[in-house]
Amino acid sequence: MNPTAPLPGAPAATLLPLCVDLDGTIVRSDTLLEDIFSLPLNHRLLWCFAGLFSGRAVFKKRVAQNSSLNASLLPYNAKLLAYLREQKAAGRSLILVTAADAITAHKVAEHLELFDEVIATDGAENIKGRAKARILSARFGEKGFAYAGNSAADVPVWRAAGSAVIVNALRRVAAAARNSANVETEIAERSALLPAIVRAMRPHQWVKNLLVFVPIVTAHALRDVSVWGPTIFSFLAFCATASGIYLLNDLSDLSADRSHPRKSARPFASGQIPLHVGLILALLLLVVGTALAIVGNVLAIILIYALMSVAYTARLKEMPLVDVFMLAGLYSIRLFGGGRASGYPVSFWLLAFSNFLFLGLALVKRVAELKAIGPEESNLVRRGYRRADLPILQMFGCGCALAASMVLALFIEAEATIERYASPGVLWALVPLILFWQFRLWLATTRGNMQDDPIVYAAGDWVTWLVGAALLATLLIAKSFAF
Repeated sequence: MNPTAPLPGAPAATLLPLCVDLDGTIVRSDTLLEDIFSLPLNHRLLWCFAGLFSGRAVFKKRVAQNSSLNASLLPYNAKLLAYLREQKAAGRSLILVTAADAITAHKVAEHLELFDEVIATDGAENIKGRAKARILSARFGEKGFAYAGNSAADVPVWRAAGSAVIVNALRRVAAAARNSANVETEIAERSALLPAIVRAMRPHQWVKNLLVFVPIVTAHALRDVSVWGPTIFSFLAFCATASGIYLLNDLSDLSADRSHPRKSARPFASGQIPLHVGLILALLLLVVGTALAIVGNVLAIILIYALMSVAYTARLKEMPLVDVFMLAGLYSIRLFGGGRASGYPVSFWLLAFSNFLFLGLALVKRVAELKAIGPEESNLVRRGYRRADLPILQMFGCGCALAASMVLALFIEAEATIERYASPGVLWALVPLILFWQFRLWLATTRGNMQDDPIVYAAGDWVTWLVGAALLATLLIAKSFAF
């Protein structure tokens, strides 16, 4: 059938009931993957996936039964919903028809309060493609219904439909739909995929991986050309692995991110990137990170880092205090990676100083998140903290700042340090500089200005750059000039 021009108000089409697909159409996501990522990590997860041996319909039923999906937080297509409300107001019958399980479909239908009927996969038959076309033709008659969809799987349904609504379809799919049925309207609400993928990888977080170069600096080995190649590969391995973990973290944190005023705009939470694309990209980045780690001779450390990150994402982030110690460990392991790659192991002094420093930065991150939650909320989603914990967490953090400065002071007075520097007394300027920088971070946090990871925040802070320059100048003067 040749397509007609899009109808402005579709008055004739209101004679036909409008059947609407769910995944990729009403929501800019895949509800099966949404259900899977909301599953608890226990024996029920294995039981759900065992359902695949009995068919996709059984698998979907098991997943939906154990899912904690919140339909109110899904990324809905606002333009399509506005169109559907117009049609509903005009007296048109709306039917939700989806390959998603009936449990999930009814959650969405109850939330939207738009549909007169729900037709969905029921645990026996997967309602998709030709099966959906057959069921709708039997229910409404050949060409007796209109259909709104978005994917290649919807083409057989459009062929059986009396008219079509095309939603966010690829060019070839839209062309197939136009050749299959009269087109009522086309609704496009697609965002550019590549920029969204880059944002999801969070390249700005790679600044934390510069920690791998610290062992070279503290060992005064900047002129040792042989160490730079492996250390750079170590840096790249951490970048790729970290981005892969960030993607997995965002996929597992969809509900929490959508409940957050700022994180709700993240690419997965807002539906800008299909969930399956994120999962594939995450696995690819982890493979690339592993390959780079082999070249940089840090494979064991990268694997430990990945395991720590996955454990943190899966469970440990929900355990108070355990989470901040784990975050501090994830900072510290970058130092070990740099030490391994360069051949300059992390010293006791650097380890002691960095542990207190990184624990304080992890507490900054948690306090900033608690400060950002709305007044109607008493705790962080998927975190083990309450608003009432703010004073004690701030006290812990400032204590870590003082402890880090104390370790630095003891390092300056150590015999090995005195022997290495021409003017070791100059190094005492490091203590107030480090203390000032840490306290400034805490002041920014308590004022609600800490909107990012503290190291990322510091990387864009001009005062931090001044402090960094002063620290470097102090080291150079102490090393080069005798007073």
